Amino acid sequence: MAVARSIWGVKSKLAFAATALGAGAGAAAIAKSDDPATSLKLCTTVPVRLFRLSVTAATIAFDYEYSLFGLPEDGIERTRVKHEVHTRSARRLEELCLNNGGIYIKLGQHISQLEYLVPQEYINTLRESMLNRCPTSSYDQVCQVIKRELGGAPEEIFDEFDPVPIASASLAQVHVARTHEGEKVAVKVQHMHMTDTAAADYATVELIVNTLHRLFPSFDYRWLVDEVRDSLPKELDFLIEAKNSIKCMDNFRRLSPHIAEYVYAPMVYWNLSTSKLLTMEFVEGAEVNDLKSIKKLGLSPHDIATLVSRTFAEMMFKHGFVHCDPHAANLLIRAMPSSRSGIFGRRKPQLVLLDHGLYKELDVATRTNYAALWKGLVLADARAIKENCMKLGAGEDLYALFAGILTMRPWNRVIDPAVDHLAIQGNASDQSELQMYASLYFPQITELLHQLPRVILLMLKTNDCLRAVNNALIQRPSVESFIIIGRVSSEALIEEKLSHANSIFSLTRVWLEEISLEARFMIMQFALWVLQFRRALAF
Repeated sequence: MAVARSIWGVKSKLAFAATALGAGAGAAAIAKSDDPATSLKLCTTVPVRLFRLSVTAATIAFDYEYSLFGLPEDGIERTRVKHEVHTRSARRLEELCLNNGGIYIKLGQHISQLEYLVPQEYINTLRESMLNRCPTSSYDQVCQVIKRELGGAPEEIFDEFDPVPIASASLAQVHVARTHEGEKVAVKVQHMHMTDTAAADYATVELIVNTLHRLFPSFDYRWLVDEVRDSLPKELDFLIEAKNSIKCMDNFRRLSPHIAEYVYAPMVYWNLSTSKLLTMEFVEGAEVNDLKSIKKLGLSPHDIATLVSRTFAEMMFKHGFVHCDPHAANLLIRAMPSSRSGIFGRRKPQLVLLDHGLYKELDVATRTNYAALWKGLVLADARAIKENCMKLGAGEDLYALFAGILTMRPWNRVIDPAVDHLAIQGNASDQSELQMYASLYFPQITELLHQLPRVILLMLKTNDCLRAVNNALIQRPSVESFIIIGRVSSEALIEEKLSHANSIFSLTRVWLEEISLEARFMIMQFALWVLQFRRALAF
């Protein structure tokens, strides 16, 4: 008990000190608010949010220290108790994020995608709630935002406006409306005071994370806080989001015309949009993981998985401008408006991209190295994997770990020449294997995440989201998405080499390489079909 009192005393002091310092940072940020009338109200609500954070962090830290104190490192009892502490702590974190909202929801969403770094109890608890249980603003608050941004009440600006939101996210919620011209639109309204409280929230979260890192060096999520600091101001400006959607579609038309018609972003109504309110064309569609609705539309989940993989591979390896939040709620599927059908009369899907607030640009060198890395991963080329991992920042001793995080496979499987070497079975043994590696190599993973450029960290998050989407659609072992990634990354590298070829000899060499690669991928595809046929016969 003396140990417990000592630990709790330290944590309590830290909680109150963090709250006081965070409140000071919050007050300084709020003082700069462009809405002085709300400053007094914010000065009473922000400290409550800061206190919740401080108490939650202190409680979680105390629970781990006290519950695991004295238990043998490799004992069965420690494993059981650790599972219980993980579960309790995940629920506390979930409650904090939902109560505080805003930046906390964003952080919760990030954490829920880190399967290679966060215990499974956190993943299971946070993944569903951070996407589907976000707090909503009252209709009165929505009216205040619309009046301030557009100069009138919703019923004045729009012919119809549904007061009940159809969706709510961490930063905003969406209402269905109809313009005076009769067009159905989706109105994305930012939650009130997001801009004012974001700076205070960020300052306090940063303080708590830095303090916990000093106490427990293995707890190091500073890179995650840094990423939120850079991305949040852009996500809070809806005009940037609108411009991102325009640029994304323009990239597909210019750089990927072969699939441009299969990818769509809702049209923006610029005269009804501001930095805190975005009015877009309303698009009907099914969420990408809603298999029941997809089948009702007469679409093939396999075709959709292929389209999603191809779309994001084109962004990463050819455009260098990547939508970094492709979770299921941001990807809608509908039948091609032209009603064109594929072979055997199957309807063709169109992918509708929503929420363009979080994009990352890859410079030419990073994009090329990342493409070469993925080409090496798909072709099981150990030399190319090592070389390009190191070019991207993974040191001599961490390249195998980086390859494992990208593919969610151990190194011996990554370099296995078998056609299905990157297939993830998706069963309990796979999950336990991944968690075992995450626990075993936690310090090395943390070190790696500090060494990698932050843009690559967002690519990791994007890969995690796409993996979850692909697993929901296919629901069986599959490597087809990897073959698509291998093809597109190879195409991007060939295009880059052709742009620098300045002689007949160099052009010929690149063309021969292209033919060789295409032959390899055709053989891989054929081998995959044979493998799938044999598995079907076995059942």
